[in-house]
Amino acid sequence: MIYFDNSATTQVYPEALDTFNKVTKEIWGNPSSLHKLGDRSHQLLEASRKQIANLLGVKPYEIFFTSSGSESDNWAIKGTAQAKREFGNHIITTSIEHAAVTNTVKALEKQGFRVTMLPVDKNGFINPEDLKNALDRETILVSIMGVNNEIGSIQPIQEVSEILEEYPNVTFHVDNVQALGKNIWDKVFTPRVDLMSLSAHKFHAPRGTGIMYKKTGKMVDPLIDGGGQEKGLRSSTENLAGIAATAKAMRLYLENEEKNAQREASVKNRIVDYLKDKPGIQIFSPVSENFVPSILCFGLEGIRGETLVHTLEAKDIFTSTTSACSSRSEVESGTLNSMKVRDDIATGAIRLSFDPSNTIEQADRFIAEFDKVYKHFAEINHLK
Repeated sequence: MIYFDNSATTQVYPEALDTFNKVTKEIWGNPSSLHKLGDRSHQLLEASRKQIANLLGVKPYEIFFTSSGSESDNWAIKGTAQAKREFGNHIITTSIEHAAVTNTVKALEKQGFRVTMLPVDKNGFINPEDLKNALDRETILVSIMGVNNEIGSIQPIQEVSEILEEYPNVTFHVDNVQALGKNIWDKVFTPRVDLMSLSAHKFHAPRGTGIMYKKTGKMVDPLIDGGGQEKGLRSSTENLAGIAATAKAMRLYLENEEKNAQREASVKNRIVDYLKDKPGIQIFSPVSENFVPSILCFGLEGIRGETLVHTLEAKDIFTSTTSACSSRSEVESGTLNSMKVRDDIATGAIRLSFDPSNTIEQADRFIAEFDKVYKHFAEINHLK
């Protein structure tokens, strides 16, 4: 089996699974309980928080646990909007965000908030000048992803941060779900970032745990009310086993980060070298310092993406259409549409997403199997 769908989810590390199982069996007290079982759980909760904070270079009290990256995005955006509504009602985001951001701002728009979606160029990047022009006295929040989940473009977070230095009252949120562990952290997480979202199952932890970084002093209303966990900002009994496993997985994932990124790049480069001169193929994730090495999105003229995914699946090669989150709902690629890619190419796009466990041998097998598919459809569609 070749698994090239790591941006959708990753296989749980055995060590992280061991931690999850051990905590579930042995440290099952409620962290809010006052007895010794609760105290033991509370200590593990805070130790996990501290480890994650240290790995990210922030303070432990700036780390909050959620159920997913989507919840973290929702909380960051809705929580900021509600907390700052008396100061303004304008939100700025981009046209290529993950649905967890796009649908959240659309929901707020129905509640009377004004939303500006920044366009992208033909390569999938926003222009920081567009942000400058969009900012006004009513702007309370800017939400821009660090790495696009469909094509892997690294957005200019550093330039955005510099612009927002002149607007200290505007909250800056970054969805970094696809950015962790790609050896680009200094590009996507700056001191100006106020809120930041992560998802544990993207870095080999079990599903069901998300992280939100909240800079000290930033205003965010709770999304979930209840017993007052997470400093009263995110009620619900903590998923202790998932949180401990997340801390373990993050530590393992960030070990040898530069070397791991190079391994992913070697796999991507091999496949791009094969694809780049093929008629009828358009590559949306070129080999470039402005794109992560872990994502390769390309379109093949004359075939739908889901057909190509299932054809490869029959060869035990697992890929996805441009976003696994929208594949089953038959939502077309928001990113490629925003890039004004021709419909016949956009609908034929698939995404390969790599992990350090992927190999050159797997890349070569993919090429061998895909070449058969390509030649078949090239003949049908008279591609030359």
